[in-house]
Amino acid sequence: MHEYGGGSYLVTKRGVVFSNFDDQSLYLVDANNFCKKLTTQEGCRYADMIYDKYRERLICIREDHSEKTKEAVSSIVAVPLVELGKETTLQCGADFYSNPRLSNDGQKICWISWFHPNMPWDNTSLFIAEIDGVGQIGEASLVAGGNVNESVCQPSWSPEGILYFISDKNNWWNLYRLDEYAIECVIELDAEFAVPQWSFRESNYDFIDYNSIISIYRQQGLAYIMIINTDKKTFETLSLPYTDIESLVCKKNNAYFLGSSPTEFTSIIQYEIKQKIINVIQKSNAICLDKEYISVGKSISFPVDEYKHAHAIFYRPQNRYYTGLDDEKPPLVVMSHGGPTGESHNGLKMVVQFFSSRGFAVLDVNYGGSSGYGREYRQRLNGNWGIVDVNDCSKAALYVAEKGWVDKERLAIRGGSAGGFTTLAALAYTDVFKAGASHYGVSDLEALTKETHKFESRYLDTLIGAYPEAQEVYKERSPVNAVDRLSCPVIFFQGLEDKIVLPNQAELMVNALRLKGIPVVYIVYEGEQHGFRQAKNIKRTLESELYFYATIFKFRCADKIEPITFL
Repeated sequence: MHEYGGGSYLVTKRGVVFSNFDDQSLYLVDANNFCKKLTTQEGCRYADMIYDKYRERLICIREDHSEKTKEAVSSIVAVPLVELGKETTLQCGADFYSNPRLSNDGQKICWISWFHPNMPWDNTSLFIAEIDGVGQIGEASLVAGGNVNESVCQPSWSPEGILYFISDKNNWWNLYRLDEYAIECVIELDAEFAVPQWSFRESNYDFIDYNSIISIYRQQGLAYIMIINTDKKTFETLSLPYTDIESLVCKKNNAYFLGSSPTEFTSIIQYEIKQKIINVIQKSNAICLDKEYISVGKSISFPVDEYKHAHAIFYRPQNRYYTGLDDEKPPLVVMSHGGPTGESHNGLKMVVQFFSSRGFAVLDVNYGGSSGYGREYRQRLNGNWGIVDVNDCSKAALYVAEKGWVDKERLAIRGGSAGGFTTLAALAYTDVFKAGASHYGVSDLEALTKETHKFESRYLDTLIGAYPEAQEVYKERSPVNAVDRLSCPVIFFQGLEDKIVLPNQAELMVNALRLKGIPVVYIVYEGEQHGFRQAKNIKRTLESELYFYATIFKFRCADKIEPITFL
């Protein structure tokens, strides 16, 4: 659902319910490994499931794609666990829904909804309603949101039935609660307690007991965990070795989350709250890396105009056995993250280490529009996509070059999806970079408005302007229309089954560059979608990008790499 998914399975007393990728239907598999189908409606997708134990049913979000000529229809539905195919619509009418959450006694339900052209980090509404005797939702009351300057997310009921949620109405995504029909801020902090809702079922906080909450928060590119006393409105930040933390839940005085550090892969962590003991349940990668190969990122801020600063993470080249010449500065790879409402974290990233261990410096930029720095910073990109992000990435590269950390004549930029657009725009509209790599990136903004899926179909209204009213701006910002200004080589990587950025986006740019006589490489993968999942393709992509930079910057790769073909 939304092409990004989330909340695709749920454990119930009857077994595990899951959404099957092949037909998008819901299935229940029990302890005896017996599997039965729960939904029969063709063309529907399901996500963000919760278990209504009082009525033996699921409550979830349904997205109906059955009418191919119309936009998909979102709704909240109930799916019985005992009767096949008898779905009941509980709530409909909004363009999007998420986070249906049932109170512990089963008598109340809350949910979030929003309308085009908003994304869930722009403007959402949190509603609450009672459930009647036949399981239908009663009259809904607006709890929070519903205005142009508030994004509400992650509602959750406390053990004693108080509704908590996260809102950015005061610039930062902070924790609030609805107590006796009054909303109050639990902890007010210049920090982010949530992340943009690209996928369903994000979980940044949970309840330890009736007056204690454990929560993730982010400041200046780093993640922390705090324990909040909700009666006293005080908190304690835990001393943990992790800089990137997500997916937090709490059960029986144990917290579970995904954690990584600059030198450790992401792992499933159990934290025993009372004993303050950390247990690593499962590592995502069993490889034991020699830390002398690992470059640890340094958070930096740099000026982008007279009054504003942007942020990035800088990695120096690092290899146990090799170092650069005394009179040589390293080439630089600037990374422009996707979204564009994303954030670069200071956890262990093997893409970064791939380049830093081979003599490159890497600069991971959190340009204006990134999350993690408050609503105002995130909104710097509104109306300015292709300007603010390009300016910040360019200023970041020049900043570290002027510091003497990198070679100003060997600056490259790379990015995927929205980051691919920033990459291509930086190559087309500035002369800062000498090479670039676009991974399933956007080159034609007009084409994107016509071809993308429902969730992002109006995203550009905010980032660029309403279409077709702002058609000329779309044309001016599209890198494919500025090939005459582009004078450096580019390598493109594209999945042929990508439904978010269609392959023709890359092909338009590749053909234009080829006709102009600029060196260009185009590598496509069958069976890949928006982001590459097959190990052989991920390996091929990194090696090809390295070979590309080696060719452009005129050095010999130490790795044995299959040559690439320039068009």
